[in-house]
Amino acid sequence: MEVTVLVGSQWGDEGKGKIVDILSDRYDFVARYQGGANAGHTVIIGDQQFILHLVPSGILRENVKCVIGNGVVIDPQALLDEIQFLESSGISTKGRLFISHNAHLIMPYHKLLDQINESGANKIGTTGRGIGPCYIDKYARKGIRIVDLLDRNVLKEKIKLNLEEKNNLLKKVYNHAELDVEKIINEYVEFDKQIDQYITDAPSLLNNAILEGQSVLIEGAQGTMLDVDHGTYPFVTSSNPTSGGACTGTGIPPTKISSVFGIVKAYTTRVGNGPFPTELFGDEGEELRKTGAEFGATTGRPRRCGWFDAFLLNYSRMINGIERTAITKLDVLGYLDEIKVCVGYEKNGKKLKSYPTDISQLENVTPVYETLKGWRQDISGARSFNDLPAECKEYLSFISQESGIEIKIISVGPKREQTIEL
Repeated sequence: MEVTVLVGSQWGDEGKGKIVDILSDRYDFVARYQGGANAGHTVIIGDQQFILHLVPSGILRENVKCVIGNGVVIDPQALLDEIQFLESSGISTKGRLFISHNAHLIMPYHKLLDQINESGANKIGTTGRGIGPCYIDKYARKGIRIVDLLDRNVLKEKIKLNLEEKNNLLKKVYNHAELDVEKIINEYVEFDKQIDQYITDAPSLLNNAILEGQSVLIEGAQGTMLDVDHGTYPFVTSSNPTSGGACTGTGIPPTKISSVFGIVKAYTTRVGNGPFPTELFGDEGEELRKTGAEFGATTGRPRRCGWFDAFLLNYSRMINGIERTAITKLDVLGYLDEIKVCVGYEKNGKKLKSYPTDISQLENVTPVYETLKGWRQDISGARSFNDLPAECKEYLSFISQESGIEIKIISVGPKREQTIEL
């Protein structure tokens, strides 16, 4: 029995989809524990590309069962579209996909309020898909869960109470037309009919499987630095992508967790607003963005790009308890003569001892860099560690030492076969 938590170790977009796909054939279950359809996991198998937003990418392995945990907020239409896409692509979900009855549902008013808020002065850089407002209602104890769909009267009463508040806000503050209660109820009752076969008591399913000796890979969306508690607040997501969120988001107790596996990109990216000490601007940043195809799988938004930040990764390793890691997109750096690695931050001429998550501090730090020689060649065809150039091996050794991480998987391209395991 092995229960592994897999976490993004930077600001998300580290390539978790591919690594989950690589690892999942060694597990019986893959479970998603937080986030919503604002996250996109991309997997390329042969000539076919799969972009998944809610369903764990373990679904692409025919012997793996997948669970969407209670910590995930679910957009009904996005989920149905994804299931339809998988089925039309020859990937069966029946008897293999399970959805927690306690997962919260994104409602039409969540999306509307998200988009209205993001168009105002205090932009966070969200995708406008209702994720944040849904989590707000969850913690305000006003959320609509999948289990509420079982009783139309209960559902109607909850939506009615919510809409009294939301419509008052929409009409009086934003001068927006009111939303129709009956229309929303009918839409969600129809949704329930279509997903009823997937709904289950997910904590019982997963814990019983563990008791029977089956293995579970638990995956999160986004990354450590977007964690609502431990990230660069307030420029964060509305949940806990760190390893601690795996237990609350699935119902698996911490005593059952065997290890934590981190994913890190060979450089650093982030989307949305917020501080980014190693960010590259101008032609340098644009060239790295284009070479790495750094555009969001969900939104197509260009990602901000910068040098690898070992100081950040040390913090991430501490918060998550990361023991092993995969490094992705190493091949992207093959065009560079020199590669910089951030090994610390300075503020007012003094080196910081710990990572500052307070943005007023983080916005005013100066990265301390070490410069390494680039390898100036295409490594996308490498299939073993010995195939890599000496300079590339030195880069891996340096960031491993500076970050305190053990690299176990190296990705040199987006396809399954472009992977080196150590």
